[in-house]
Parts: sequence; C-alpha cells; structure tokens
Amino acid sequence: MFVRNDVLVDARVLKEAGSLRDAGHDVTIIGISRPGAPREVEREQRDGFTILRVPLPRWRRWWRWLRAPWRLWSIVRRRGGAPGSRMDGLDWVAMWRFGNLGWARAAAREAGPADVYHGHDLTGLPAAVLARRMHRPDARLVYDSHELFIVSGATVGRPSWAVDWLARREQEWAAEVDALVTVSNGYADHLRPLLGIERVVVVVHNCPPRPVVDVPHSDLIRDAAGIPAGAPIVLYHGGLRAGRGIRELAEAMREPGLGSAHLVFLGFGPGTAEVRELAAQPRFAGRIHLLDPVPPMDVVRWVASADVAAMAIQATNRSYYLSTPNKMFEAFAAGVPVAASAFPGFRSIVVDDPDGPLGELCDPADPSSIGRAIRALIELSPEDRADLSARVRKAARERWNWETESAHLVELYADLERGR
Repeated sequence: MFVRNDVLVDARVLKEAGSLRDAGHDVTIIGISRPGAPREVEREQRDGFTILRVPLPRWRRWWRWLRAPWRLWSIVRRRGGAPGSRMDGLDWVAMWRFGNLGWARAAAREAGPADVYHGHDLTGLPAAVLARRMHRPDARLVYDSHELFIVSGATVGRPSWAVDWLARREQEWAAEVDALVTVSNGYADHLRPLLGIERVVVVVHNCPPRPVVDVPHSDLIRDAAGIPAGAPIVLYHGGLRAGRGIRELAEAMREPGLGSAHLVFLGFGPGTAEVRELAAQPRFAGRIHLLDPVPPMDVVRWVASADVAAMAIQATNRSYYLSTPNKMFEAFAAGVPVAASAFPGFRSIVVDDPDGPLGELCDPADPSSIGRAIRALIELSPEDRADLSARVRKAARERWNWETESAHLVELYADLERGR
C-alpha cells in the first residue's frame, strides 16, 4: 500500500491493512517520513504488518530559485491589475511533478515485488503504478479513492489548466488499475464514467469497528468545555476547514429553541481561528467551544457525550455533496443521532436505512434549517430519544461497522488472488 502521510493516524489505511492481515495477506504500507525524522527510509513493525516511511524529496529550494524571475514579473503584473494565477498554477504543478511524483518514484523503488500494489488516494496512486511497472508488471493494481480528488477542496482555487493537467494524469494512471475501491456509492457512480472504469468497483464505507457493547453516555465534553448540567450539547467533530459549515452551525445556535444549547467543535485545521473568533463574540453568550482533537480510537467515546452530532457540510464541491463522512458512522457507533446536510449520501443512510430515520436532514446553507433539525432532536421526549438512540446503535451493530464493510475489501482481494 502507498499513502502520502506518515501512517500514524490514518484510521482507514490502518484498518484496511489490519483486515487484509487478518485474511492472511502480508501487508506493507509505504508512507512519508515523520517531521524531524532522519532523511533515510524508516522501517516499523506494527500490529502484524510493516510500515516503511520514505523521505520527501528536497525540491522547493531550487524551484524557488528557478522561478524567482517569473514570480517577480507576476507580482508586477498583479500590481498593474493583471491576474496572477499562472504562477500559482505553476507552483502547484511543480509540487505535483517534483514533490508528489518525486516521492512516488522513491517509494516505488523501495516497494520491491508484490502481488498487489494498492494506491490510497490520487497522491498514492502514482507510486502504486510506478511500483508495478518497476517490479511486477503482472501484479494487480488497486486505486483506493477516499475522495473525489479532482473536485475536492485540494483543488479549489487552482487555475483550470492546472487542474485539467492533473485530471489527465489521474485518467492515465487509472487506465492501468484492475479494481477501484471508494468510500460511497455516490463516489463510485461519479468515478466510473470519469475514469472509464467499468471493471471491479468496490464500496467500503469508512466506518468504525462494530461496538462490542453500547458506549455509555458520559460527561467528557461537558466537563472539558465547562458546560452547565442539563444544557444540550451539539457536537461538530473532525477537520475544521472551508466547506464544513462552521459559521452556518454557529449561526444556527441563535435560532429559536436553542438558547440553552451549546455548540462544541472537537478538532483542528485551517478553520480553528474562525471558531475562536466566533466563540469570542458576545452574541453567542459563551455557548461555542473549541476542544483539541482526541486520538482516533477515543473519538466514539467522546461523541457519546453529545446529544446531537451536527454535520452541515456545504455543497462547495462534488466531493462534499456526495460524501458519507466517517463522522456520521462514528455518531451511530456512539448512539448519537445526526443533524446532517440533505445531500444524496446522507439521505441514503440517515433516511433510507431500514432502522431510519437516524436523525434529521437540513439545508446546510440555511442556519434556520440547521437550527430546526437540531431542535427537532433535542426536544424529543425521553422515550422517543431512547428509541432513536436504540435504532442508531442497532444500525451501527448490524450494518454501519468496519467488520461489515471490510468484508467487501477482503472479498476483492480473494477475487484478485483467484484471478491470477
């Protein structure tokens, strides 16, 4: 497997490796070096599989020197009113050509022969492609697309010519794959025609492990944030970044019926400053809180201390619009109903689940709609709330768990093995 991170907290990659290990496969994950680590390949044995960390190439210094005259000209043109996106696009393409693809070549060299090369996301796919070409042209190639990279936040604001360049590369690499793995049916339907993949397409939702026992409700969040006893807790957990509805959620807390509720952000990211700024505004009366993220294995326990899990994801790109984020499944495992965007992915699970509805849907761009969805959940009678929580937990035990979803991945690998 190839993934362009340090393989420390990527729960999906680690879960997939563990499931394949349990199925009898010999798994190696190749990632990038940890910050501050020596510039040499690092090898780690963990939980029955191998992790190799390959240093990122050093290319930025010479690139800055090379592009200095063009950057200066770009600045002059901007001051004169001309657009400056050409240079920004060149920087981004250079990052891909010399940074991402430079690491991909180094990672592929370290891989050695294998029966399957498995690329996680578009940043990991080229390493898998190159490794097969170098070591074992008859091996199987799997593309594991965790998001719709070309239309995701990673490409927002990039010049169209630069995005088109990367889209062509994705299509070229995808033409070599034997199977596509992705995280939702919506993503699968989008990627099939886009990449021309009509072969094996497998959906593996990014769920947490099946709860062995019901996770008890606790006061973890209440105590950490200093929230008064009895005040309803609305939780946003995960990355704080554009398009996740941070400001819309905050504004929703001023809607009628939510005057005693508190909104807690549990996470970090580029939106951290925005959350702090909102929390400091007097109009929210101290009802917005920011807590540091917790280790992945502790997330469900913390979510269980909330009353509602809110996910007002915005339709800023196709990837968000079709998503079924892991935070939804973490809420189910915790027995907590969700207030989520009325998008196809959410609707197919929150509303259409056999035990649904498992929460409420809303227009994520409208704070009033978000507020009504949250209010509908916190104003349930104790009996109705207990019934909803029981249905959410049942859905997590019977369907929305890693044991159920990973069986599709294990079956795919069995098919690949039989097809050799």
